[in-house]
Amino acid sequence: MSDNENIEIAIEHQQDRQRFIIPFDSYEAVLEYQLSGKDIDFSRTFVPNELRGKGLAERLVRHGLKWAKSQDLTIQASCWYVQKFLKN
Repeated sequence: MSDNENIEIAIEHQQDRQRFIIPFDSYEAVLEYQLSGKDIDFSRTFVPNELRGKGLAERLVRHGLKWAKSQDLTIQASCWYVQKFLKN
């Protein structure tokens, strides 16, 4: 099923909480980071069971990495999932 592209997804950047989220119904998919000067560490991705399999974690990570690059940040990832995107 490839309905993923039809889902309207709004990614919110909550800079005060150092995270990106996708709110969906009463759930949130989350990408958390720690910012220290010009260094950013993407530390955690979380997608609730109800939202899994929709590609939300990948969208969050791609969005977060794009934002970090646009800010000229040095990117690290202690989150294993984000590390997969840095290797490519």
